[in-house]
Amino acid sequence: MKIHELSPARGARKKRKRVGRGQGSGHGGTACRGHKGQRSRSGGGTRVGFEGGQMPLHRRLPKRGFTNIFKKEYNAVNISDLAGFEANAILDIEAMKNAGLFSKLKDGIKLLGDGDISHPLFIKVHKVSRAAKEKIESAGGKVEII
Repeated sequence: MKIHELSPARGARKKRKRVGRGQGSGHGGTACRGHKGQRSRSGGGTRVGFEGGQMPLHRRLPKRGFTNIFKKEYNAVNISDLAGFEANAILDIEAMKNAGLFSKLKDGIKLLGDGDISHPLFIKVHKVSRAAKEKIESAGGKVEII
């Protein structure tokens, strides 16, 4: 068998229904739209979510809460994530990203206090929890807010 001899299986390919092309085609006249009615007209039909005049679901349901458009979302980095760095390393945004602690920077980085550390590190982050700051400083390191 050669590539030019290949053909799709019988019934796998179906011709598109061409409507409004004359009575002889079997799909002429009303072009498969039926007689009269909203859907038979040009531009006819209803909008998305229309329920025939009944109050639509999205309007029946109560509204709750609000979305704070000024909310800041931080990448969380725990102290346990920093254990792999060598002593006295300077950890800024670039170093943390290269280490794979996060893939995409949101509105900043927040250092959280989950885990323990024994060697000093110099860390530059946007926010830090009180517990994380105490643990870093007790190990001899320093946290700088940028």
